[in-house]
Amino acid sequence: MAPAAMRTAARSLSDAKPVSFWLDDPGKPDALPALTGDEHCDLLVIGGGYSGLWTALIAKERDPERDVVLIEGHEVGWAASGRNGGFCAASLTHGLPNGLERWPDEIAKLEELGERNLDAIEAAVARYSIDCEFERTGEIDVATQPHQLEELQEWHQEAEKLGFTGLEFLDRDALRAEVDSPTFLGGLWDRRGVAMLHPAKLAWGLKRACLDLGVRMYEHTRGLELARSTTSMAVRTPYGRVFARRVALGTNIFPSLVKRVRPYTVPVYDYALMTEPLTADQLASIGWKNRQGLGDSANQFHYFRMSADNRILWGGYDAIYPYGGRLSADLDHRPETFLKLAGQFFDCFPQLAGVRFSHAWGGAIDTCSRFSAFFGTAHQGRVAYAAGYTGLGVGATRFGADVMLDLLAGEKNERTTLEMVRSKPMPFPPEPFAWAGIELTKRSLARADDNGGHRNLWLRTMDRLGLGFDS
Repeated sequence: MAPAAMRTAARSLSDAKPVSFWLDDPGKPDALPALTGDEHCDLLVIGGGYSGLWTALIAKERDPERDVVLIEGHEVGWAASGRNGGFCAASLTHGLPNGLERWPDEIAKLEELGERNLDAIEAAVARYSIDCEFERTGEIDVATQPHQLEELQEWHQEAEKLGFTGLEFLDRDALRAEVDSPTFLGGLWDRRGVAMLHPAKLAWGLKRACLDLGVRMYEHTRGLELARSTTSMAVRTPYGRVFARRVALGTNIFPSLVKRVRPYTVPVYDYALMTEPLTADQLASIGWKNRQGLGDSANQFHYFRMSADNRILWGGYDAIYPYGGRLSADLDHRPETFLKLAGQFFDCFPQLAGVRFSHAWGGAIDTCSRFSAFFGTAHQGRVAYAAGYTGLGVGATRFGADVMLDLLAGEKNERTTLEMVRSKPMPFPPEPFAWAGIELTKRSLARADDNGGHRNLWLRTMDRLGLGFDS
């Protein structure tokens, strides 16, 4: 970054609050008391993000008499569920290309289930009157380099041949009529497959819906240890215990209470900026009247969208893996990444020179080697888990909740018989090999972006192993 551009980027960040814009909201509900003493229930849900909230809610919808307890180590929506970009995608497979590569025989069913899942989220938002700024505006994959444009055109043709007709190709002029950036060469618009929403308000609305249905909920209550007793599972917490017939683990990035699951995920820290509200003139300079979500097509990609009050969220690019998978609040704030993102924002939208950022934050994503969730059970079917959503958990966690409840009930149905549900990704190796492999992959992806998309030997090897590393 040139010195003048760096100074401009730095000035734009001078007043940015180091907290998620979504969580910095006056409507944030008060925390519930921690659990003290012993509790007994039919179903214990561990984790108060989307995964746990949807599991508790659907459990009560399926059986209103079921006694459900949910415990959360901090506050509901505090982690990834309150720090993401607010894209709620229908895809269960981290995009159609990834799903087609991994489960070609099931992709039609997976796409159908994903569409139904997004419809069900939209219906639940309406049914429970959750004011989460839900807008089903779709998402545009944007090409900013010639090779990306060719890839989008080829993929559009391939998708249509396979019968997936919900995508619309936009040439340069058509795209810039939607959102105007001098860097845009074309794009692929999925009009119905993605919704925009306020992620923290969704979590808080699900919390209220669960409580209204009779879920007993405790915040600032970590699940410390999982053990099997004669007739139930026992979970130790800082000030008590919960005895439950069944347990659903929605802890995602945090170390699983089923220790053999831990090698399947690693934390990757992602970062985002939020601008101040744009003026009418600033809005007019970029267009963006249809409020779609956007993401560029680079390996090290950006995602960006408009908020309800006309701010632009700009995130992505840097993905930071801490050695040993260390989780720390210190890693939520990375000024060098914020500075880089700010400079890239003004490269994309030079007509917004002078805009300032109000918030800058980061958080950890639970990543697995196939980039989409995996599932399983432990303790002879009394415990179920889902993890590895790799950034698409805003929507896919609801599907994961259904799967966990199906598995706990021992049901054989269209979800539990999927190869995606029955199989596991490749686990990550121990350190120092995990860190070395991830760093080598990141550097290879950056070189591919600078070299017309050409994937080197390392990336081609990862592709052959089914690890992908395409995002």
